[in-house]
Amino acid sequence: MLEKDIEKHLRKGIKAIGGLCLKWESPGYTGVPDRMILLPGGHIFFAELKAPGKKERPRQRFVQSVLTHMGFTVFESVDSIEKADRVIWYATRMMYTGDEIV
Repeated sequence: MLEKDIEKHLRKGIKAIGGLCLKWESPGYTGVPDRMILLPGGHIFFAELKAPGKKERPRQRFVQSVLTHMGFTVFESVDSIEKADRVIWYATRMMYTGDEIV
């Protein structure tokens, strides 16, 4: 399984529930998560996708902690279809209940 396959699965799943799963690149501020997920109702959260078994670099972990401390949800090391499905489940729950559970 390649990272791009996991990413494609996540994009399709988020799109199917009416959300956007945008590739996020931030020139001048490195280490941002790969995907910014936007849902109806103003919900925003992030996902860092990885090839199976790969982990975040130190800068990525730092940026994830900054975002988390600001109150955002960040899914780290999404390295399988099962983990992508958990992100999709979370997004679906957010859309229909407004509950934030990770």
